[in-house]
Amino acid sequence: MTGKLINNNTAFENSITKLFKIDLPIVQAGMIWASGWKLASAVSNAGGLGLIGAGSMYPEILEEHLIKCKAATSKPFGVNLPLLYPDIDKHIALIIKHQVPIVFTSAGNPKTWTSILKQAGITVVHVVSSSKFALKSQDAGVDALVAEGFEAGGHNGREETTTMCLIPNVKEAIEIPLIAAGGIGSGRSMLAAMVLGADAVQIGSRYICTPEASSHLAFKEAIIHTQEGDTELSLKQLTPVRLIKNEFYQQVKQAEEACADKESLKNILGKGRAKLGMFEGNLVDGELEVGQVGAMIKDIIPAGELTQQIWQEFVNLGYKLFP
Repeated sequence: MTGKLINNNTAFENSITKLFKIDLPIVQAGMIWASGWKLASAVSNAGGLGLIGAGSMYPEILEEHLIKCKAATSKPFGVNLPLLYPDIDKHIALIIKHQVPIVFTSAGNPKTWTSILKQAGITVVHVVSSSKFALKSQDAGVDALVAEGFEAGGHNGREETTTMCLIPNVKEAIEIPLIAAGGIGSGRSMLAAMVLGADAVQIGSRYICTPEASSHLAFKEAIIHTQEGDTELSLKQLTPVRLIKNEFYQQVKQAEEACADKESLKNILGKGRAKLGMFEGNLVDGELEVGQVGAMIKDIIPAGELTQQIWQEFVNLGYKLFP
C-alpha cells in the first residue's frame, strides 16, 4: 500500500486520488436500480467518487441524471457503463456530450470503446474478475482497473476467486492503479484490501442502504435482515449473479438442480426481473442482487455520512501504516 494522509487526515494522496482528482480512495459502485444522481453526487460531495449506474437507464434517463448530478456537485463523478448495453452508442455520445470525466466499463471487451472515450479526454476504468482479463484490459489502454471478488453482489465472474486472493494476484500482474471490490463495506475491510495491494476500494452493497439510493425501501430492509449464507451466486449458465435466497432464487435453484438448459433459465428469468425486485420492491418474485457483505449491514444512513464513517475507521485503524 502506497499513499499518504494529508489535510489533517481528512484526505489521502495516491495514484487513484490523483487520477480521479478526489480526496478519498473510495468509489461508490454504479449499481443498477440504486445508483442515480442523488447517490453519486452525495458520495462525490463527501470526497469519494460517485458513479451513476447507466445499466438500468434509457438514454433520455441517463441524460437527466447527468444534468442533475452536475448541478448537485462541483466535484468529479463518473458513470458505470455495461458494454453489453443495447444502446451503448447513445450512452457513449451522451457521456461525451456532457463531459463526464470518468467512465467505469464492465461486462464486455474494453477494446471496443476505450480509445474513443480516451480521445474525448475521459479517464477509463474497467472491471475484471481475473488476472487474465486484467492484463487484456491493461493492453486495451484503460487507465485503472477494478478487480471484483466472488463476494460481490450483482453480476460476477465465473472464476469464483475471492477478493483476498484476487487483489494480490492482479496487483502483481499489472502496472496501472488497482481498485478492490467485493465484500468491502467498512473501513476495516478497506484497510485489508489496500494492504493486499489495492490503491482504492469500490463499495456497492453498503451504499444501497442509504436514503439517496434509488432502490426500493423494502429491498434495503431485506438487505438489513440478511444473515450469513443468505446469498448465493446463481444463473452461472447465463451471467453469474449473486442473489438473496427468495422465492425467485428457489425457482432458479430447482431448475438448475434439474439440469435446465440455458433457454429454460432465460424463460424463468424473463424480462424486468431486477427492476421488479430492487426498484419496485417485490421481494417474492424479484431479483434481489446484493453481496455477502449484506449480512454485516444493519442500518440505513446518509451516503455522505457513510463515506466519512468508512474513512474515519480506515484512518483510525491504519494510521501506523502511513508516513
